Amino acid sequence: MDHVADPAPTASSRPAKSPKHAQGSLWKELPILILVALGLALLIKTFLVQAFYIPSGSMENTLQIGDRVLVNKVVYQVRDIRRGEVVVFDGLDSFTPEVIVEEPSNPVVRGLRWVGGLFGFAAPSERDFIKRVVGVPGDRVTCCDPQGRITVNGVALEEEEYLFPGDQPSDVPFDITVPEDRLWVMGDHRSASSDSRSHLGDPGGGTVPVDKVIGRAFVVIWPFGDWRLLRVPDTYDQPGLAAAA
Repeated sequence: MDHVADPAPTASSRPAKSPKHAQGSLWKELPILILVALGLALLIKTFLVQAFYIPSGSMENTLQIGDRVLVNKVVYQVRDIRRGEVVVFDGLDSFTPEVIVEEPSNPVVRGLRWVGGLFGFAAPSERDFIKRVVGVPGDRVTCCDPQGRITVNGVALEEEEYLFPGDQPSDVPFDITVPEDRLWVMGDHRSASSDSRSHLGDPGGGTVPVDKVIGRAFVVIWPFGDWRLLRVPDTYDQPGLAAAA
């Protein structure tokens, strides 16, 4: 009589993996998954989008202390910075820190802060600032006209839409032409912002180098209930403003 081969084992006939074995596999794979996630977060932060924690009240009420925003790090590789946009920049050598961030001595705490920084849950470096661009290279920015308004190339800005309630456009008079490859930036909470006005006597006249800009803050992602886009106020769309420049 011919020998009949035993049928191949079916899925139901194979011995099931024990819960203990499955749990062991999970613990072996978990460190790899964490490393992959951190690697992807680092790549995204370095080249594309970075979450940024708001450490001070200099941009109130547009941005509150503790808000998290996403910063587009690619957009200024393909176009110029525009007036009215909110930007994050490295203020080292040009701005005085608005907040002091103490570096933890414990390496574990330092590592946790670094990971938190990847996802915007930790305070940023004290040299990082977030402000609104008021003047771009070549603009003449002055304060103030007879109505107390800031003018750009002779065109008055109507800033009530975003200025902190009760604040004046500026309590510091100035008249500056923004040098090539630099920006004039100001906080929306003018009475509580250390911005270009605070560094008028410094080299560069308070302006920020364009190459120090990290990217454009374009959306608030935390708290969830305050999610919103950070659009350019209408006053910066006045036709005469660009024409004068």
